[in-house]
Amino acid sequence: MRKDVVELFAGVGGFRVGLNNIKEFDEDGIAIENRDWNFVWSNQWEPSTRVQHAFECYQQRFNLHESEDVNNPLYWCNKDISTVPANIIPDHSLLVGGFPCQDYSVARSLSGEKGIEGKKGVLFWDIARILKEKHTPFVLLENVDRLLKSPASQRGRDFGIMLRTFYDLGYNVEWRVINAAEYGCAQKRRRTFIFAWKRNLNYNAISQNTPFQIMYNVGIFASNFPIERNQINKNKLNQDVDLRKYKDTVEMTENFKCQFYNTGVMINGIVNTLESIPIIEPSIPLRKIREKREGLNEYFLTEIQIDKFKSLRKGKSVPRTRPNGEPYTYSEGNMAFPDSLDSPGRTMLTSEASINRSTHVIKDWETNNLRFITPVEAERLQSFPKNWTNTGMPQKRRYFMMGNALVTQIINRLENTLSDIIENEN
Repeated sequence: MRKDVVELFAGVGGFRVGLNNIKEFDEDGIAIENRDWNFVWSNQWEPSTRVQHAFECYQQRFNLHESEDVNNPLYWCNKDISTVPANIIPDHSLLVGGFPCQDYSVARSLSGEKGIEGKKGVLFWDIARILKEKHTPFVLLENVDRLLKSPASQRGRDFGIMLRTFYDLGYNVEWRVINAAEYGCAQKRRRTFIFAWKRNLNYNAISQNTPFQIMYNVGIFASNFPIERNQINKNKLNQDVDLRKYKDTVEMTENFKCQFYNTGVMINGIVNTLESIPIIEPSIPLRKIREKREGLNEYFLTEIQIDKFKSLRKGKSVPRTRPNGEPYTYSEGNMAFPDSLDSPGRTMLTSEASINRSTHVIKDWETNNLRFITPVEAERLQSFPKNWTNTGMPQKRRYFMMGNALVTQIINRLENTLSDIIENEN
């Protein structure tokens, strides 16, 4: 099978950078792709901004030329995905995307078919719509780790609805929450990775293994991100949850709840999930991603900013009130200031380089003065090539793009196994 890829919610191209092992770009700013993954179509649309900086970066790095022809798939690359006709999307063997985490409540079922119609604006339903139309063999998605627990009022409902949707569309699913720093990366970033495959594929022979064998030994995540075996915490184990007993996802919206753990598999609608323990590898400390060059004065903090950060990093307990009037205490612990150069970075947010508790503050290599991380350092935290986002966008947006991105090294680590899986199909 050809390794043709569609990238949804593409941002600045994190999945493509990872799969094609991109380390640099040429003198024209076009990425040098070192693998043979053929990205036949992508979509990136930011509804809250007039200027589409992420798409412009993707367009430049991958030499993407738009079309004015509505019948040309390229016309739809920078459009709201909910407006894109699914039949215009080229056939592909792998769909990838880091889709937004939203409310996955189901509005109603579509009469006479297995498809679903979700709450307006929930982008997972556009993934489902495309999979239904294109019969995509393989899917690799990324989302925040809290997806498994959403919503707080009905834990596990949203992820359960996603899994049932995959089942209805003919897929089996494996997932893992991966902390990038535990597997040799430069950032403590926990994300849920979801791999789905059609049940009629050669690869589905993996389902002949027990769920534990898939989770511990032969699954795509176990093969690339090893976990401690034979250390099952029976208090963090949920077995044989049958999603098929619900009439549809509407019934699940009303009644379903489940404790999903960081590792799991759904085979033929039956879910098994457990809390796994990673076999931790040495991470990359901030010292290794720090730029060693002069002239970084614009990133230095003023004394006023330093005092503000010291205050923000202190622990606190603040009385607050819930929407129902119930009082509670909001607590935050102390945070190191500045950030240790001997540890990996914390989870980078879109607010990076602003006066914010989550912002990284490090000692400068040349002067030892305290400063923000640079855009290049932000790119390194996400394993992007140096100056990947230096495409004319404002510096603030460069930080924003990296705060929204994924650690491309995680995708690169999956690449060889994914390649074998797809090439071994008819």
